Amino acid sequence: MNNNHTAVEVIKAKRDGQELSDEQIAWIVDAYTKGAVDPEQMSALAMAIFLRGMNRREIAQWTQAMIDSGIRLDFSALGKPTVDKHSTGGVGDMITLTLAPLVASFGVAVPQLSGRGLGHTGGTLDKLESIPGFNCSLSDRQILAQLQAVGVVVCAAGDNLAPADKKLYALRDVTATVESIPLIASSIMSKKIAEGTGALILDVKVGSGAFMKSRAQARELAQTMVDLGKDAGVNTVALLTNMDTPLGYAAGNAIEVQQALDVLNGGGPSDIVELTISLAAEMLQAAGRPASEPEIRAALSNGQALIKWREMVAAQGGDPDAPLPVAKHRRDVLAPKSGVLTRLDALAVGVAAWRLGAGRERQGDPVQAGTGVLMHAKPGDAVTAGQPLFTLLTDTPDRFAAAQATLENAYDIGNESNHNPQNLICERIS
Repeated sequence: MNNNHTAVEVIKAKRDGQELSDEQIAWIVDAYTKGAVDPEQMSALAMAIFLRGMNRREIAQWTQAMIDSGIRLDFSALGKPTVDKHSTGGVGDMITLTLAPLVASFGVAVPQLSGRGLGHTGGTLDKLESIPGFNCSLSDRQILAQLQAVGVVVCAAGDNLAPADKKLYALRDVTATVESIPLIASSIMSKKIAEGTGALILDVKVGSGAFMKSRAQARELAQTMVDLGKDAGVNTVALLTNMDTPLGYAAGNAIEVQQALDVLNGGGPSDIVELTISLAAEMLQAAGRPASEPEIRAALSNGQALIKWREMVAAQGGDPDAPLPVAKHRRDVLAPKSGVLTRLDALAVGVAAWRLGAGRERQGDPVQAGTGVLMHAKPGDAVTAGQPLFTLLTDTPDRFAAAQATLENAYDIGNESNHNPQNLICERIS
């Protein structure tokens, strides 16, 4: 078979708006993973998919081909239900840190394979690695052993889990084909299905600080992923949640871990607590171990979830009692006038945290553990002229100016009547 010739036929078919057959999809994903199809050709196909789209059958087959490029984990030996959560990423979104130990404290196994941050949304693994000693790189055998012993693991996906996705993701990143719903949905779901979880809850963010800016886009992505999960026998539900305003009061790495600890100690920001409880209820329901909201709330306030967090951190080599890293330099940004904060833009806060050193521009860049943005007010709060609105944290003070410039148009101060509170959870898709 002439690989180049066959690849050109597949590209041409999609370029011209045709449906790809199951055989064409299986062949090209396999050939690309093995290096028999050139990156230039896969780039051209990714752009054709971006422009022409795919139907449900094509997306399901593309996802299956990416799963087939590696291994599938099997947790059937655990003897208890498994459930995972995936968030499409936002600003201040450290929900995994509170949610995974909380759900595991109810006797459900939570295999949470997470990623690192790229651009303005922070990665869960970067946050956890700010804990001294915490190890995110576990073998498949270690993952299974930890799920048996502790019931929860948050770590990186191994290289043998949907390797086609890893290769294609890096290509999409440099060819302006990231925002394609068929490619996003298959990327997320190939990893989640290969991970072997029995149930999956998706937190699809919508708004300025999210990947999906409009409700219609977010709904289409959520529905596509729910369909893919169901087709693969994974009980899947999606919540659309608001990301116009950052979650909580911190955007960074160690400062978000600290906020998670506040929640696990029965306190913390109300929006983080509410979203954690809503997602936990969905996860426990999907895993066949439903719990009431008061029971879930009690597990946060009575230390039940905190015990599970400490067990998980210790099992992954971290010291749950070690002080978290602190940035060397801090600068306050003051409110220019008195009134009510009516808007706080999530994207601007995320970009400011990234500019301070909390995120990375390219895969493999180092991140600063202690940096980020602390927020002292959220929409609806009264503010006084001269009070700190934000505290900027970094180890490299020459980054302050760029971060501060990003925040100049990130908020509005008006009167109470200009503030329309928005629901945190917009919609449920099952």
